Amino acid sequence: MKYQIPKGTFDIIPYGTEERWRLSEMWQFVETALREVSFAFGYREIRTPIYEASGLFDRGVGTTSDIVTKEMFTFEDKGGRLMTLRPEGTSSVMRAFIENRLANLGPVHKLFYTGPMFRYERPQSGRYRQHHQFGVEAIGNSCPEQDAEVIDLLWQFYQKLGLKNLRVHINTVGDLESRGAFKNALLAYLEPHFSKLSEESQTRFEKNPLRILDSKNPQDREILQKAPSILDYLGEASATHFQKVCAALERIEIPYVIDDKIVRGLDYYQKTVFEILADDLGAQNTIGAGGRFDGLIKTFGGADLPAVGFATGLERVIQTMLKQDTSLPPEKRPLIYFFPMGEEALKTAFSLVTQLRRAAIPADIEFHTQKVQSALQNANRLHTKFLAIIGSEELSKQTLQLKDLESRVQEEVSFENLCNKLRASYTIGEK
Repeated sequence: MKYQIPKGTFDIIPYGTEERWRLSEMWQFVETALREVSFAFGYREIRTPIYEASGLFDRGVGTTSDIVTKEMFTFEDKGGRLMTLRPEGTSSVMRAFIENRLANLGPVHKLFYTGPMFRYERPQSGRYRQHHQFGVEAIGNSCPEQDAEVIDLLWQFYQKLGLKNLRVHINTVGDLESRGAFKNALLAYLEPHFSKLSEESQTRFEKNPLRILDSKNPQDREILQKAPSILDYLGEASATHFQKVCAALERIEIPYVIDDKIVRGLDYYQKTVFEILADDLGAQNTIGAGGRFDGLIKTFGGADLPAVGFATGLERVIQTMLKQDTSLPPEKRPLIYFFPMGEEALKTAFSLVTQLRRAAIPADIEFHTQKVQSALQNANRLHTKFLAIIGSEELSKQTLQLKDLESRVQEEVSFENLCNKLRASYTIGEK
């Protein structure tokens, strides 16, 4: 039987038929960047299981959300309990925060996570059934500047990766009272247009009308052009908070536009919501988004603490990097490739390559071929700088032939001086 990868998933391979397909290195580059930026902002990593009790996501994400109603991978374990592969990260982080009593360890907590998420949806460009997210949760601070910090962290992550043509869109969905008044106004506006709404929006009309504002259907978008704005229904506290968030973004020079149609797809948001869009991705151009979710921890049985965060899909980020032909650091490669000619030479070469590796000099060795041409092909495939040839004559002199595969210059180097010779040529740019 021939096995194939499950639909909606993908392999991350270290090389391919095109030079740009250094996919595993690209993922490593992105993951290193997200950790460096998070640590620079004072955030610390949290890791949670990839599956949780299904009720956690029903309560956290919201029973009317698309995730809960259509997209969750749910299964019954051997104890008869319903479990779900995590579709998003925030609910798991909140559960871990409460269960481990982190609230007792200080008033403010800044956490970040990264890992796979699972949603049963139609696979398309940049959207997979197993996808990966990077997210942060800042817990315990209701200050508008905390919202701005979270947006800045995501913005700086994208800048570190070299992404271009990005736009920050922000909005506020107010508090419960604000949303209640706006919901009534939106329903009154949409009711005469109900028959012209898409089937999905008609369903949302009954269950969660604010989600209609998320619709990508062209006819829905046209109807929504003259819909009322949430900004006209804000209470004083919500309006003041939003004004201060905007002012903070201006002070730290984050360009943004106010988009009153942003509501986000998860039910737990209130006050600030935002999206960062990439112009290179077409209609599905949101690469990161988030907002404030004060009160979510309380719904899980924890303390009533304010919180704000974001999540960004790493597949969408990498897709944007590829479309924009973003520069990557120099390729990670062995500095030297050993070609031993004979069994005794292999023993010596294996000892030498081990010494170099323990001295933090990347090195590899040919174990099989006895043909110089094959060894050269393998060294070139690995983009190695040096080829080291050891035969019986070299063994007798305790030397090797060191061939620079870029300049084609070859010289004899003693075993004793090899490490110092390589260390001198192993520049920062090659690491």
